[in-house]
Amino acid sequence: MPLLALLFDLLLGDPPNRIHPTAWMGNLIHWLMRFRPRQNPLAEWMYGVFILLVGLTLTAGGGLAFSFLTGHLPIWTGILLNALALKLTLSLRGLDCAAGEVQSALQAENLPEARRLLSWHLVSRDTSQLDESRVCAAAIESVAENASDGIVAPLFFYALGGLPLAFAYRFANTADSMLGYRDAEREWLGKVPARLDDLLNLIPARLTGLFIILAAFLTGANGRQAWRILWRDSRLTASPNAGIPMSAMAGALGVELEKVDHYCLGKGLCAPATADLLRARRLLYFAIALAALSFTLWSGYVTQR
Repeated sequence: MPLLALLFDLLLGDPPNRIHPTAWMGNLIHWLMRFRPRQNPLAEWMYGVFILLVGLTLTAGGGLAFSFLTGHLPIWTGILLNALALKLTLSLRGLDCAAGEVQSALQAENLPEARRLLSWHLVSRDTSQLDESRVCAAAIESVAENASDGIVAPLFFYALGGLPLAFAYRFANTADSMLGYRDAEREWLGKVPARLDDLLNLIPARLTGLFIILAAFLTGANGRQAWRILWRDSRLTASPNAGIPMSAMAGALGVELEKVDHYCLGKGLCAPATADLLRARRLLYFAIALAALSFTLWSGYVTQR
């Protein structure tokens, strides 16, 4: 199923937002935010928990209902429909296309456009002053980090509990991306969504780092250095998870990934260039193929027991 879902993702891409479940999740969170309490940290904290409970119940319930309905269809029809549903939780094609657009702008020597595309598609940081190397670094970091929470994590939770867990994970991740900020507006509201997302990604992030290392050995990148830099630098990021795949990618490519005033992964290695972004995209595909194959075999093993 994971391999088939990835194939659908690569062939079909993302549907329009009006029929995309992740967009529906975002709309639900946005609607619930209209009724949020203010000026009361405890009430805001509790309302953040309430948003999670509502969203997780609806998404897991929707996944359960879909699985139940497709379970009564002919086997191959059910498999295809479940793969299509799982595909909606993945973002391989979207992630690669976004990184490819940044790469194309850099190859055309259009740095302002590369900065704009980077900010629009991949990162939330200010990109207006980034030089070419730091644009490349930010794009490579995003490829590595999103390989975990945008692809490996949904596949992991699908392997554990089918569509209900995959959909529930996608809601939790969406809630974190919308609420998990330390600004005055969301400081207390997003505390539980952010911590839940950290918890859910503990295993997927580490698996992603492992898959990147294995992919490095398969593609002629530096697998040993990927392991060494992961072990040395993965704790340098504020997130307990983001540093795992990013440091593995830095070591595999032999480049330094720095977010000024925050962290420097692979310190002492070469400054990244546009060609390294292409290599990162190639590593992404190999790492995700390994992940999908592993989870497909695991799902098959569990089914046969």
